[in-house]
Amino acid sequence: MKSSGIGGQAVLEGVMMKYKSDYAVATRKPDGGINVIHGKCKSISERSVFFRLPVIRGVINFIESLVLGMKTLTYSADFIEEEEDKAQGGDNKENSQDSSDNIKEKKESNNNPGIVLTVAFSILLAIGIFMVLPFFLSQLLHSVVESPTILALIEGLIRIILFTGYVLAISMIQDIKRVFMYHGAEHKSINCVENGLELTVENVRKQSKHHKRCGTSFLLIVMFISIVCFMFIHFENIWLRLLARVLLVPVIAGISYEFIRIAGNTDNKIISFLSKPGMLLQRLTTREPDNKMIEVAIASVEEVFDWEAYQRWCRSEKARREERAKKAKDGTAKKSRAQIREELLERERENKQRATERARQIQEMEKKEAELEKIAEEARKRKEARKAVTLQTDVQDEALTGLDHFLDLSGEPGTASQKTQEDDNIKSIKIKDINKNGRSMEKEGTVKKGGAKVINFSDYK
Repeated sequence: MKSSGIGGQAVLEGVMMKYKSDYAVATRKPDGGINVIHGKCKSISERSVFFRLPVIRGVINFIESLVLGMKTLTYSADFIEEEEDKAQGGDNKENSQDSSDNIKEKKESNNNPGIVLTVAFSILLAIGIFMVLPFFLSQLLHSVVESPTILALIEGLIRIILFTGYVLAISMIQDIKRVFMYHGAEHKSINCVENGLELTVENVRKQSKHHKRCGTSFLLIVMFISIVCFMFIHFENIWLRLLARVLLVPVIAGISYEFIRIAGNTDNKIISFLSKPGMLLQRLTTREPDNKMIEVAIASVEEVFDWEAYQRWCRSEKARREERAKKAKDGTAKKSRAQIREELLERERENKQRATERARQIQEMEKKEAELEKIAEEARKRKEARKAVTLQTDVQDEALTGLDHFLDLSGEPGTASQKTQEDDNIKSIKIKDINKNGRSMEKEGTVKKGGAKVINFSDYK
């Protein structure tokens, strides 16, 4: 199942939980109550894509986790101290007010550069104890073991022995034992959320106190990867070999973070096998918590994480897996990669055929449209030609209309003149004159056509 993305750590008499840019610290008061604070911690990885690149993000996350862990650990120690002083002071209001002011002042002091310096000193001390010291101890065997690869392997084993011994030693301290119990409560509550169960004390109690994404596993992975890296990095100069080990610490931490990230998001058997050493080492850093500690862890989770929404997602995923298992049990075998590949190829061929058919249809449509456009063009040309002929006929008709008063239509049976009476009188006079001298005028060029006489105006000059 995919990781919920929530993480945390144990503090003095409490648990810190972090989800994205929010974190909460829940601590148990001496009077039995639970105090919860909520804060913001913006990551530098939000400013640039570079800080979110693989390996780089691991280094950033490791440093920011140390800073936040030191800050919340300091806060819990100050809070417990102030609560104990308040309990000893009784009901004195002035003492209570002073205690509250002191808590606020120490909260503010957690944001000063002192935390950064403390973290830097802790990192340098860890490098000195777990990186430099094993290197010099392994060099004592240089006269006996000549192979640099074997020496690097011995150096790694010494480093693991030192780390395991350190964890065993601090686990003997009473206060650290309680911290380890809160560590177990933190793991149990996260496992309960990620397993899709309701976040109750009873359900949390049933969960494992080990987790793949634990910081203990991270540190052990760092040591194993350092062994592999240093086995293949050789320098003749001893100081160059030491410098290489110090400078490669961020790179090794980044690679280890990527492994832990993958382990928390997969159930792969190989990854689970490689995570086993870290899970075994958590037997030393976790203890079974009591119910009150589980309540503190639940309060911290609920402050920063909407576990109910995550549960709904988990249930849908569980139902999907069960449905898939049921189909497999009923004989609906899971398709192989070859079958899936063949189906994809078949779908691709079908898509190509549909695309070809569609292209052919488009071409046919374009061809029909071109033919329709050609027919429309021819019709337009014919229409224009008819219009031109009509215009020419109208012009000719208008020209002939101007000569109507020269035509004699009296010889045609059933024909009546459409002119006014004045025009009829003028025509009748002219026709009479013409009729009297018709023979002589015909001889001089007058033409007679269809009962009408066309007069040559040259005779009247």
